[in-house]
Amino acid sequence: MPPPGACDCHMHIFDARFAPSPHWPRTPPDAPVAAYRRLQQRLGTSRAVVVTPSTYGTDNACTLDALGQLGDCARGVAVVGVGVSAEELSRLAARRVRGLRVNFVSPQSWGATTPEMLATLARKVAEHPACEGWHVQVFAHPEQLVAMARQLGALPVPLVIDHLGRIDPAEGTTAPAYGVVRGLLDGGNTWVKLSGAYMRSAAQGPGYADTVPLGRALVQSAPERLVWGSDWPHTTEAPGSVNDADLMNLLYAWAGSEAQAHRILVDNPARLYGFSSPPSQ
Repeated sequence: MPPPGACDCHMHIFDARFAPSPHWPRTPPDAPVAAYRRLQQRLGTSRAVVVTPSTYGTDNACTLDALGQLGDCARGVAVVGVGVSAEELSRLAARRVRGLRVNFVSPQSWGATTPEMLATLARKVAEHPACEGWHVQVFAHPEQLVAMARQLGALPVPLVIDHLGRIDPAEGTTAPAYGVVRGLLDGGNTWVKLSGAYMRSAAQGPGYADTVPLGRALVQSAPERLVWGSDWPHTTEAPGSVNDADLMNLLYAWAGSEAQAHRILVDNPARLYGFSSPPSQ
């Protein structure tokens, strides 16, 4: 059972009350707040970070509604266009958004996602008083992380890398992207989400055994800047093919100890997302 204050730092809400972006080609899943609360009860987590999915483009209404329902135990990561106004950033900050996501994996219809766009959004966040403590979150292919290494290392706000950097477990620590991620972690301004193991795993569940060396290497290199996420409701996978309890077990396999798991599930999210101290055990 996870410790008190455990946080799922990457999940999505899909609610039929909110229309998907015209660019989105697939029917969104039914994954409202009520269903996610049932998952929290099953996993034993109490905090969550709601990430706006590509499904909604730059419309964060579904995420903001979810934050309203979940209350102070939740934070948000929004998706915005490069021309986002200071007023919009203030509005998002007031609703407990703590960062902006830039997606290099799924092309967006509102404009090309480029390193220049990432740099512009990071600058806007750094310069806006309401965005103090925010970060930018990047979803990218490994080869894109390698190509953008210099720009990523120069960002003026903390960087969060999604889903283990999508590094192929077969390459593990020998992958060029691992070297980039490790260098960024060593620089002290980067965090990595231990999530989405199934995206590249050849072994798959329940154990995702081929991802264990990579996850353990990240834990050994920078345990103070790692967070865990379920990526619920797993829109990249066949419905019903992912058991979230297996993903929690995988975290403990990566962490190697209760103390490291506590750090990743409780202490690190509290720092990154601005949660208050959890109850003592």
